[in-house]
Amino acid sequence: MSNPDSFIEEVTEEVRRDRLFRLFRKYGWIGVLVILGLVGGTAWTEYAKSRAEARAEAFGDALIDALDHGTPDERREALAAVPADGEQAAILNLILASDPAANVQETLAALDRVAADSALSPAYRDLAVLRRVLVAGSGQSVADRRAALEGIAVAGRPYRVLAQEQLAYLLIEEGKPDEAVAALSALMQDQEASNALRARVGQMITALGGTLPDPAEG
Repeated sequence: MSNPDSFIEEVTEEVRRDRLFRLFRKYGWIGVLVILGLVGGTAWTEYAKSRAEARAEAFGDALIDALDHGTPDERREALAAVPADGEQAAILNLILASDPAANVQETLAALDRVAADSALSPAYRDLAVLRRVLVAGSGQSVADRRAALEGIAVAGRPYRVLAQEQLAYLLIEEGKPDEAVAALSALMQDQEASNALRARVGQMITALGGTLPDPAEG
């Protein structure tokens, strides 16, 4: 390679380095910000995780303390005083609604609050709907209970099979044993039905004088 060519390459390389240096001076702060952002984001994630764990632990301790009270009225009063929001409030309301014998109207109101909170996951809201139907019992019309259950008995809902079981029991309440046996038999063969549910449904089919479905057909 001739000296002129070597000189040109050296100049070109120097120009390149000078350009990169100027670009770094002009835009290097962006890279610094990205690095700081990554470090800060990791630190914030760890802080938020630690804070959430501490909050969950405090909530659990408060629930345990409240449930340690002697009488149902004292427990309800202590539970109502536990600070909670979001899904913690849903859990608290479900616990408050676990003793309908103490005060049915308060129980139904607590369940209604959970069922109506669209910010909660379907698992909480559907459980509240199911529990409300059970607590209300004959105090609510069959039509209203059926409408509530049908809303959570569709495919993809977390308590679908339990809701369908209750819908079958409504048929018994209406004096339609044959339709109830058919619904319960279908439920026994449902792949999502638990063993406990199948055993419960099988006993009901037998009590109604029906024939248990052949397991091979499931």
